[in-house]
Amino acid sequence: MSGFCRVIGIALLGFCISIGQLFAQTLSLPDNLTDLNSKQGAQILLHSEALQSYWPLSIHFETQKNQVFCGVASIVMVLNALAIPAPTTPEIEPYKTFTQENVFTVRTEAVLPQKMLLEKGMTLDQIGGFIATYPVEAQVVHAADTTLDSFRTTARRYIETAGHYVIVNYLRKAIGQERGGHISPLAAYDADTDRFLILDVSRYKYPPVWVSAVELFGAMNTIDSDNQNRTRGFVLIRGKT
Repeated sequence: MSGFCRVIGIALLGFCISIGQLFAQTLSLPDNLTDLNSKQGAQILLHSEALQSYWPLSIHFETQKNQVFCGVASIVMVLNALAIPAPTTPEIEPYKTFTQENVFTVRTEAVLPQKMLLEKGMTLDQIGGFIATYPVEAQVVHAADTTLDSFRTTARRYIETAGHYVIVNYLRKAIGQERGGHISPLAAYDADTDRFLILDVSRYKYPPVWVSAVELFGAMNTIDSDNQNRTRGFVLIRGKT
């Protein structure tokens, strides 16, 4: 990162931290997680070399509109970050952007009916199937089918490459949060601390956090009873070339 960008970044992060301290009402974080909205969290970001995903994702950040739309919000963020052509939305015509309403189509309904999503949320394989109805390449990886080292290497490569994104599906309680399965995008990786930044889409519950690669992989390597007892994991996404 250039010196100018670092100065601007520090100013912006300082502003966000001060505002966040005034208004944030999120749940307390366990000691193993580092709040991005803190001096330490900001410093990790500013010194991270793998943060290409952070900028477009933060610009298009979405808070999930209800407690089962974590997958939907994550997908919307990635589609907008990739600048995939979006449908019209009456409220903002003639402008176009993906929202947590217009992202649903006949094709996504065939993958995961909204009625079912509202009852149970979204599984790892459904994330991949849903977003693949758009012009992107999506690779679903279950934690049981890979290793910590492979995940770290692959996720970092995606995070530091323009037009590449990673969505993770993990068990909250495995990293000390409350409490079930959750979905959010990864935005950065810091090699010095071996931590990934999760841009948590349930902004009303938890802030973006830095979590160790070991703990994140362990949280993904958990059984999801709603997905034929397969493990959770991650989805690698990029635009079609």
